[in-house]
Amino acid sequence: MAFNLKGTASSRQILLAVLGLTTAVNAIAQALPSAKPESVGMSTERLAKIGAVLQQEVQDKKLPGAVVMVARKGKLVYSTSVGSLNNASGGAMTSDAVFRIYSMTKPLVSTALMMLVEDGKVQLTDPVSKFLPAFKNPMVSVPTFDPVFNGVSFRLVPALREPTVQDLLRHTSGIAYGELTKNTLVREAYIKAGVYKPDLDYDARTLQGSQMAEGLGKAPLAQQPGTAWEYSLSVDVQGRVVEAVTGMRLNDFMQERLFKPLKMKDTGFSVAPGNLPRLAEAFPKDPATGMDNKLLDVSKTPGNDSGGAGGVSTAGDYLRYCQAMLNGGQLDGARILSRSTVNLMTADHLGTTINTTVNPGMLLLGTPGYTFGLGFLVRQSDGIAGVHGTAGEFSWAGYAGTFFWAEPKEQICAVYMTQAPSPIRAYYRRMMKNLVSQALND
Repeated sequence: MAFNLKGTASSRQILLAVLGLTTAVNAIAQALPSAKPESVGMSTERLAKIGAVLQQEVQDKKLPGAVVMVARKGKLVYSTSVGSLNNASGGAMTSDAVFRIYSMTKPLVSTALMMLVEDGKVQLTDPVSKFLPAFKNPMVSVPTFDPVFNGVSFRLVPALREPTVQDLLRHTSGIAYGELTKNTLVREAYIKAGVYKPDLDYDARTLQGSQMAEGLGKAPLAQQPGTAWEYSLSVDVQGRVVEAVTGMRLNDFMQERLFKPLKMKDTGFSVAPGNLPRLAEAFPKDPATGMDNKLLDVSKTPGNDSGGAGGVSTAGDYLRYCQAMLNGGQLDGARILSRSTVNLMTADHLGTTINTTVNPGMLLLGTPGYTFGLGFLVRQSDGIAGVHGTAGEFSWAGYAGTFFWAEPKEQICAVYMTQAPSPIRAYYRRMMKNLVSQALND
């Protein structure tokens, strides 16, 4: 990749980022075919701002390290690796670093479930209990004002209907996260079931898959199914549905149907011993809060493959998935989904009747202007949202700082990988979107 940095006010800083910190696209293990940015309507000089900004964050000790890859029109036009892979060992970040992607596992698992819809084995309207009997006849924990204690207490009432597969995919199942819910009956049930551990966030992996499904199925729901968007363990349940339908462990099915066809060789639910030296790590303490950073142990096979938070991947692998979805479900001759299914997944599935008091866009990016599809955040219009982007883009992110988005209108795929589970991670997501969009020059 050629770089021309003449005439810019910050050329020295950008030159440092480009020459010292950016891994040349031609030198890395190619995620996608490379191209000069100008050939696909992007600016080499303006893309270099990404590395310069991230390097400053690293120098200020706000980020341990990061990898960013950007593709336009199916071509890799930018790749940078900055900072440290592991501050304890002093190793530099590399383009093939492996990251705990936490909730960026969710779109992958939703894709796997939609494969079964295409196979005719699952329908979106199917009740979850068709595949997981523990979810039959659920109860709902509803809040009521308690005049004795002058506060809110919870009581159980029968669900008006059972959650469906579509509810799992769009987070309207009534299932919650123990880390997020204020519903005390639900949180206590999750602790008892072993799917919520107060000492380690988003780790539902210790149980066997059948145990996980049984325990969560017996827990009360936090909402009436189909009435409210609530970010949840629904995708972990999707994984159990995949296993029930296929008779295969989730990772095995996804390796066969998704990861191997797309050549995502470093993606799965644990890291092989030989690849552990490539595993990126967080700072011991979060610089923003001073709190200990505790991340999942991915060095061994988990009790169950957590569809909501248990995945590991590289920037290059995830970029291939992103590009396949942007292409309507295919890449390099491998088709994982039909174009019509991708369109369905990236459409609005909340509408005007589902309560979005907790708004998907506010949760992920700290801005309105977004709805939710089947596994993705979906932008509703070019405006409203306080961040660059266009209508129809789809995205999601992970607890430890990872983020990706696909923008069909601009034909952009971008992946940002770091291990920084900080409350300010939405700031970096917005930063990445703005820095990539400003590099358009066509």
